[in-house]
Amino acid sequence: MLEIRALRAGYGRVEILRGIDLEVRTGEIVAVLGSNGVGKSTLNNNISGLYRPFGGSIRFKGEELAGRKSTDIVKMGVIHVPEGRRIFPNMSVRENLELGSIARGTARRKANLERVVGIFPRLQERFTQHAGTLSGGEQQMLAIGRGLMSEPELLIMDEPSLGLSPRLVDEMFGLVRQLNAAGQSILLMEQNAVQTLAIAHRAYVIENGMVAMQGNAADLMNDPALRKNYLGL
Repeated sequence: MLEIRALRAGYGRVEILRGIDLEVRTGEIVAVLGSNGVGKSTLNNNISGLYRPFGGSIRFKGEELAGRKSTDIVKMGVIHVPEGRRIFPNMSVRENLELGSIARGTARRKANLERVVGIFPRLQERFTQHAGTLSGGEQQMLAIGRGLMSEPELLIMDEPSLGLSPRLVDEMFGLVRQLNAAGQSILLMEQNAVQTLAIAHRAYVIENGMVAMQGNAADLMNDPALRKNYLGL
């Protein structure tokens, strides 16, 4: 579904990613792990067309994404739920959700809205409430729900557990597993390695702008080097 080869990317003259190879197959959860500053968000921003890569290839279902407008990439079905939620705080919950269907999914907006509130009943209880008054967990639900309104073929989730309480983190990873069980392909960027590897099919570990380790998530979880150097186990 997604194939990235020799991707080099960054900002201005600063190169953050230095030759990334990565792929996501249909129906998978693929995790990208790494600490702050290693390039996870840079990778997302280039897949989503917010920035143009310095070099390399990003192909979605065989079509090159590098150089395309971000709105065109959304229309193709690549949907990015950004780090920090990025909701519109002075708009209602319902308005935030409906904004998710502007570029893609407009014809089925009502059905998609019903699907989202079926997954997140709390959002329906707060339809008319300003999004900025929601709790952190509810705002994360809203950000994901807005992404689902676009009918994603590939859902990119950037640090969905960031800033949540331990209980809500458990709920969030349960939700990711639930979405995948329903057929959703997911590219998951996270610092929470243990819980991410527990639900992912495959994973990549990025260090210094390059892929340091990759493989089946279960194998990586049991890799002595990763457990010692990255998981601290």
